[in-house]
Amino acid sequence: MPDAAEPLAKVVLIGGASGSGKSRIAELSGLPILRLDDFYREGDDPALPRLDSGEADWDHPASWHRDRALDALEQLARTGRTAAPVYDISRSASAGTHEVTLGGATRFVAEGIFVAEVVAEARRRGILAEALCVRRSRWVTMGLRFARDLREHRKSPAFLVKRGLILAGREPAIVKALTDAGCRPVRVRTATRMLARAR
Repeated sequence: MPDAAEPLAKVVLIGGASGSGKSRIAELSGLPILRLDDFYREGDDPALPRLDSGEADWDHPASWHRDRALDALEQLARTGRTAAPVYDISRSASAGTHEVTLGGATRFVAEGIFVAEVVAEARRRGILAEALCVRRSRWVTMGLRFARDLREHRKSPAFLVKRGLILAGREPAIVKALTDAGCRPVRVRTATRMLARAR
């Protein structure tokens, strides 16, 4: 049963393919941000799913700690603060934790590629304000993602090219999973305006 008490704040979930603009939208919102991708598994976790090549499949939902992310969402919504991991993608490992606080806000943003996995449970727990799916051309997304990942030295260029092509092929299914989960499809500018109003 969801907690009967009204939370201090509710979450706006922002989903979309990697590189679709989720992080940028969250930053522009001016609202507190919980980055769900920081709940990735460690690179040596035996539960980490693998591609046929043997490389970690970072785009599979099992590569992520769903329950820990949900608990952090609820803790932030109901208590006003939570300790979240800081994930170093280049090392495929956690680099410590940091505190996320509401600072009096009644809305906060949580963004990540696995948002579809938490929409229903966030709603059941009574902490969901809105769920959005960022949509743009998959080829634009692929180019922006590649430029970002190179700039941030996330993985080797060869791995990024291979992953980029895989994700471009998967992107329609990613968007469908998000909309099927209850996310409203929006363009980047629309999402930015909506969050400005929420602030």
